Amino acid sequence: MDNKNLILAIGLSLAILFTWQFFIEGPRREALLAEQERQAEFARQNAPTDQAGQIITTPGGAPLSSAVGAAGLNGEIGPRADVVKAGRRVLLESDSLTGSINLDNGRIDDIVLRNYRETVDPTSDNITLLSPTGSPDPYFAEFGWNGTEGTFGGSGANWQTTSRTLTPGSPLVLTAQTDQGLALTRTYTVDDKFMFTVTDRIDNNGTAPISLSAFARLVRINTPDTTGFFILHEGPIGVLDGTLREIDYDDLEDDFDKDTRVLAPTTTASTGGWLGITDKYWLAAVIPDQNKPVNASFSYQQTSRGADLYQTDILEQNVRTVPPGASIEATSRFFVGAKVFETLIDYRDNQNVPRLEMAIDFGWFFFITKPLLQILIIMAAFISDLGIVANFGVAILVVTVILKIFFFPLANKSYKSMSRMKALQPKMTELREKYGDDKQKMQQELMAMYKREKVNPVSGCLPMLLQIPVFFALYKVLFTSIEMRQSPFYGWIVDLSERDPTSILTLFGLIPWDIPSALAIVSIGAWPLFMGFSMYLQMKLNPAPADPIQARMFMLMPIMFMFFLANFPVGLVIYWTWNNLLSVTQQYIIMRRMGVAVGGGKLGGAKKTT
Repeated sequence: MDNKNLILAIGLSLAILFTWQFFIEGPRREALLAEQERQAEFARQNAPTDQAGQIITTPGGAPLSSAVGAAGLNGEIGPRADVVKAGRRVLLESDSLTGSINLDNGRIDDIVLRNYRETVDPTSDNITLLSPTGSPDPYFAEFGWNGTEGTFGGSGANWQTTSRTLTPGSPLVLTAQTDQGLALTRTYTVDDKFMFTVTDRIDNNGTAPISLSAFARLVRINTPDTTGFFILHEGPIGVLDGTLREIDYDDLEDDFDKDTRVLAPTTTASTGGWLGITDKYWLAAVIPDQNKPVNASFSYQQTSRGADLYQTDILEQNVRTVPPGASIEATSRFFVGAKVFETLIDYRDNQNVPRLEMAIDFGWFFFITKPLLQILIIMAAFISDLGIVANFGVAILVVTVILKIFFFPLANKSYKSMSRMKALQPKMTELREKYGDDKQKMQQELMAMYKREKVNPVSGCLPMLLQIPVFFALYKVLFTSIEMRQSPFYGWIVDLSERDPTSILTLFGLIPWDIPSALAIVSIGAWPLFMGFSMYLQMKLNPAPADPIQARMFMLMPIMFMFFLANFPVGLVIYWTWNNLLSVTQQYIIMRRMGVAVGGGKLGGAKKTT
């Protein structure tokens, strides 16, 4: 395996992926988003409503056929703020969350994140996670009891309370009565992060026993905008009996029965676990009692008006009978917030929520991605304690140095082999001139020369092979980790998780003009240019291919990588550039020590080869 061929193959593969993403996948994604918006708008304008203006769903199964979309104020869709103000609510206030609890149905349907904004602009809107029915995109959690006589604790419960605000130090207690003589009591508590605890109690004050099972469910109406990138899961997710389950939105839609307009739920028996819906950076998940067997299900409905309704349900397996004068109680939890790694780990370890950190999509190289994220977080915290603001950007640089030190023995051996290969270039040129018309003979002579000089051409592949999994792991960290979101670096870099905002077409901000979309593909930022130059320097140190055509292709690789990485998170480009510069320094020193001409005499003087 020749190092040149390996790098060339990788470059061509990346070029193909780049072409596919921008010329095929990109337009397909835009068309998909346009169709989703068309369907959502159609549903909003034409959705019928029931008398209460609420969505009726069935716990533990698919939504009823009457759950037809986002109905609300007078059967019309209104601004979210107006819908929230119109309802009977109790305010929610914590260090991390703000919002309210809906007293008309007991739902958690108004959640806004205090510490996260839509953009890096400090005046931009805070991230909104949950919204009530009647708003454009309803998304809510509901709890209660399911029995032969119906459901209790959700729509129509008409909760009452004397509390005015739910805070981490002040629980919210709701009460309600049913026509069957049941007294309902619900207690909400919330911590200073993203976890609610919901305790439901039923006292049977009637004259007949009643059989019930506790349920918790999450309902989302209208398909949200997603990144549409295959390396990231967005949609229904859960851990059931210790196994991570991920279902894409379009997978649910593919199994949709257009005749019945309902997707039969996929039900899984589990003891404990959790079930919810994940976005790139955010998660909403219902969490049952970890000691009780439950039936967990994902379901989907497309109404006759075209609105999508996604639902996750957790229903107790055991039906409990409550005689007159007796009571039962059930406790569940609800996570709604940012997928902060350390917070998820804390809930996993200290609140027994199994594998909650897997809500972060660590990808195929999770065994590298997960510890890499942990190291970056620890390093960023240490750097922050030193008073350095761009802590995650500097952490990437420091961790790259640590990785270089860790792989130094193997990389050192590879660079020595490459240096020997470069020293043999004159002899290789002679062989090419002598046996240029006889490829087989030339290859035999090359192999004989490698054996004589004790050079292994394959060993030079090692630095690239070692870098590939780290590259993809770091890409996942930058692409999916909220710790990297809106994390600044020096100069013009205000968000490591986004592409370099500068462009060569504007002379990096000197010419204020809007770049036409047709030229977006050549709109390269400053950091991708730095990366391309650093890769060019590294190529100059490597032995050139014997084939002139291959040599020209080889030198085009920095340009291909430059264009390809221009649309990647800039933190990844900074890593690649810094890694190249460290490699160039290491290889330059080794070649000088071995007396090898550096860069064909352009980057350093030649010495007699030993």
